Order: sequence, then C-alpha cells, then structure tokens
Amino acid sequence: MERSIGIGLLGAGTVGGTLVSRLIGEVDAIAAKTGLTFDVRKVGVRNLDRDRPFQVTEGLLTDRLVEVIEDPTVELVVEVMGGLDPAGDLILAALDAGKPVVSANKELIAARGPELIAAAERSGVPLLFEAAVGGAIPIIRPLSETLAGEKIDRVVGIVNGTTNFILTKMSEHGTTYIDALGQAQDLGYAEPDPTADVSGEDAAAKAAILASLAFGTWVGIGDVYYEGIEEVTAVDISFAAEFGYAVKLVGVCERTDAGVNARVHPAMIPVEHPLASIRGATNAIFIEGPAIDSLLFAGPGAGGDPTATAVLGDMIDAARETLAGAQVAPRIRFSPGEIIDFSDISTEWYMRLLVDDKPGVLGKIATGFGDAGVSIRSVWQEGGELEASLIVVTHPAAERAQREALSSLRAIDEVIDVGSVIRVLGDGK
Repeated sequence: MERSIGIGLLGAGTVGGTLVSRLIGEVDAIAAKTGLTFDVRKVGVRNLDRDRPFQVTEGLLTDRLVEVIEDPTVELVVEVMGGLDPAGDLILAALDAGKPVVSANKELIAARGPELIAAAERSGVPLLFEAAVGGAIPIIRPLSETLAGEKIDRVVGIVNGTTNFILTKMSEHGTTYIDALGQAQDLGYAEPDPTADVSGEDAAAKAAILASLAFGTWVGIGDVYYEGIEEVTAVDISFAAEFGYAVKLVGVCERTDAGVNARVHPAMIPVEHPLASIRGATNAIFIEGPAIDSLLFAGPGAGGDPTATAVLGDMIDAARETLAGAQVAPRIRFSPGEIIDFSDISTEWYMRLLVDDKPGVLGKIATGFGDAGVSIRSVWQEGGELEASLIVVTHPAAERAQREALSSLRAIDEVIDVGSVIRVLGDGK
C-alpha cells in the first residue's frame, strides 16, 4: 500500500531543481522501494522568472516563502535554499508547526543547530540534515546512531570537493592555483565567487557539525579555526611529495582530556594514510575510536546529484517516522564540554623560507625556534648563488609557540620571505 506525502520545498537551485526532477522522474522507482510517493505541493523561490529543470504547474512556485510552511497540504518541509536568513526562521516556523524538516544547509546547522534541534524535540518531529556534510556520503546517521555508543577520539575529513579538486590538479599536473580554480569553475564544482570553498569557511561549518555529533558537545562555527588553500603553491606540493606527503584541505576534530577542538587548514598527510589518495571532487571522512579502530567513509561530495540523493534519503526516513505516529526522540543529545582554543593545540609545521645564503643564517633560525620552545625535526636546503630555499619541519609544539617562532623568523634580516606554512599530520595524526 503506497502513501503519498505532501512536500514543500524551500529553494529550487542546483540541489532543489535536481531533487524535484528526480521526484517526478523516479516516482515509480521510489514507490517500489519505499511504498512512498512524494507529491511536491509548493516550491518557494526568490525569483519566479528563472528557468527551472522541471515542469512548473500553475500555483507551484511562490516567492512568498512562508506559504510553503503555511500550506496545509505540505506535510514535510525540505530546505535547500542555503544561507542563514531567511532559512533559519522558516525552518523554525515549520518545526513549531509540527512539520518535519530535511535540510542540506551546513551553514545554518553549524550556526543555529542547538536552537533548531530543541524546536524539533519540543514538537516531536524529525530534523534531518544528512546532506549538510559530505554530499552523498552517509555520515550524520552513522555518527548519531550507529556509532552513538562509541567514544570517538578523532575525525579527520576532506569535506570540500572544490578544494580537493584544485589540490589534485596542482599535485598531479603541476597546475597553478588560479588555473585549477578556473577548471573547477568551468566544471561547476566552484561558484563564480569561490570564497566560501577556498577560504575553508564551507569546510569549517561541516567540521563544526562533525565534531558536535562525534563528541556530544556542541561546537559552533565560531569555535572552529580555519584557513584556506589560497597560499598553497605547486612548489609546496612538490616538496611534500618528495618528503612522502600529500597536501589536502582537512577538517580535524579531536577529543582530549582537556576538551574538544575542531579546525580546518591545509595539511601534509603521509602518503600511506587513506585520505592521501582521495582525488578530485571526492569527499572522505576518517573516524578513529578505541573499539572501532578506524573507519573510512568516502564518495562524491560536490554537485546536485550527490546532495539530492542524501536529501531524498532523509525525506524517506522523515516520512516513515511521521507515518509511524510516534513522538520522535532527538538522535543525539548534547552535554556541556570544554572547547579548546586552537592556540593550545599541539601541531607540527612545514615552513618554506627564502634566505640569504650566508654563514650563520641557519643558527639564527634555530635560535628563533628554540627561544619559542619549538624543536626542529628536519631541515632541507637548496642553495643558489645569493639566496637559498630552506625547508624546515618542526616537532609537535603548541600552535601559539609555532606562531611565536614564525614571528621571530620574520624579524631576522637574512630571512627574505616566509613562502609557505603548512601543518603536518605526522604518522597520520
């Protein structure tokens, strides 16, 4: 026996348009697998005149977005419009009205997650956001349900397909950052304004969600330190390969005795680590815990189809829970916990310096590190007639100590330029 569910959609861009096309074109296949048909009753958009990849019937589209929530025939609200406003208040209104919500909005969940989760709990309806992290990779449900009994120690993820595509092109073809970014834009992986991707901001929102679910302590977007890939060069990637590393933009979420931390930055990863071989626009998330040892989730993370697949999976789950008629319990509860400032985290650094090729320069550099309490693990030098490139890799030290050492190096007259700084995940950690 099939059951029809009325759907209200907020947003009909890349993901929303793909989703509606699939709901229309694959209705029989979805019904055969699930016993459900999804009837799109209302689609809220900002621009009524834009061309859509699906047939638009009279009355389907509205630019008065609250109509999607108020429509009595809408039983399930799907938000794929992105951004904080007005998406946040619209989701809150839907939950307060007792309507389940599926969202792909990582920025919103990272910023207002506790408030929205609490509203869902009050109303006893699902709030699902599998598509907010990792595209088609199932990761939210495993963290909040399958692994709920595991004390997860660490999550490291490549969670932005655009930056991974760019770094892959730079690594495998020697492409410059600018040219690789242009290719990503041509293929639709990067937006015309790619700032959120290349700056690390997009990955930071995802890292906040991953850390919150993994550790049971809410980590907001403001708690996540992030850097982007704008300063990574093909030269650094080449040096990394010589030393046995691959350069990736990673989100690192860790639990220690002192508390939890989440951060996003380029990192040199040992080539034997599973994340080092993740190529192109693929996303991958590596989870470590005492009972599970390690788990790797990988798959397509960019584009309309992968994200729409995750959204559709949540829609099926939400519909089944609603039809069961039971009060839905939250999938995970959050307890107070200490958020560790990134400056207190122990990191290893790779630095590429351009220095005057004179006697005594290396001694001054070593003194600068030593005075900051940072020990040098290795030094590699490539000399020229007057100048030399100096590669320094440090032992683990507090991030603030590494930065203090960097400041002292910049004050040395013989240091012409600090070309790059990339953190090292030593031994896969």
